[in-house]
Amino acid sequence: MKRIGSMGIPESQLETWSHQGSIAQSAATYHAIKNALESTRTAYHTKDFKVFLQGSYGNDTNIYTESDVDVVIQLDDIYFSDVSSLPPAEKAFFDRDFVPAIYSYDQYRDDVFSALTDRFGADVRSGRKAIAVAASGNRRKADVIAAAQFRRYRKFRSIYDSSYDEGICFFTPDGQQIINFPKQHSENLTIKHQASNGWLKPMIRILKNMRRRLVAEGIMSADIAPSYYLEGLLYNVPAVKFGQSYEDSFVNAINWIQSEADKSRLVCANEQYYLLWEGSPTSWEPSDADALLHAVITQWNEW
Repeated sequence: MKRIGSMGIPESQLETWSHQGSIAQSAATYHAIKNALESTRTAYHTKDFKVFLQGSYGNDTNIYTESDVDVVIQLDDIYFSDVSSLPPAEKAFFDRDFVPAIYSYDQYRDDVFSALTDRFGADVRSGRKAIAVAASGNRRKADVIAAAQFRRYRKFRSIYDSSYDEGICFFTPDGQQIINFPKQHSENLTIKHQASNGWLKPMIRILKNMRRRLVAEGIMSADIAPSYYLEGLLYNVPAVKFGQSYEDSFVNAINWIQSEADKSRLVCANEQYYLLWEGSPTSWEPSDADALLHAVITQWNEW
């Protein structure tokens, strides 16, 4: 299996790539979107919801060339559930206590779209997954996910005696349900970043800059290695592999992935899904991960 050599990209270049991208402009964009979503003029303003960041800016892993701000509005008045892990008796308890929602997801998404259109007008477009708000002036492009609460139940005996992992879910126009756990992703990244004495997130930014260069040179396509999966890849690396220098940290991390890790057991940073799983909408195709690693190692060794 191909490994990375000890001499490659200079420390000075790695240090430059480790820096975080725009903060002030992204913060201003987020607050503009948040204010629009939290307006008392929205159709859902009396309901229970929250607005928060996800993605690279929300996780402090954004690089200079990334401009999008990813925002989630999570409605908690309605929720969707996965009860597949419950024993039959507890599934019966769940069915007994379940109360169908009156406010539908489709109506909620339409209301979020209207809230953004009221504020940003023709800059708002509805996409397959997100509602896009175009960049304008100092405002960066934003992608807004209209999500509902999602519960993956571990136990259900009554509404007062249950346990579950809380995530979010939303639906594409063709009815596909997409489930994610952004809060666990963000919290776990931060915990691992602290355990690595502050090395993890700079290393993620270095890897993302290497991907950016590979894409710019036409060596690989941008969709092979989404930032979410790059964060998950380095999240699995033991904290002791980071430290001393950017060069040592990168060599140790990539060689651990290539030579020591059981890739079939790597997890997403949210620890709810395996990272590498063929044909899963929540996991990275193993062949795409291998292509990214091969290209990164080649870039390093031939620098």
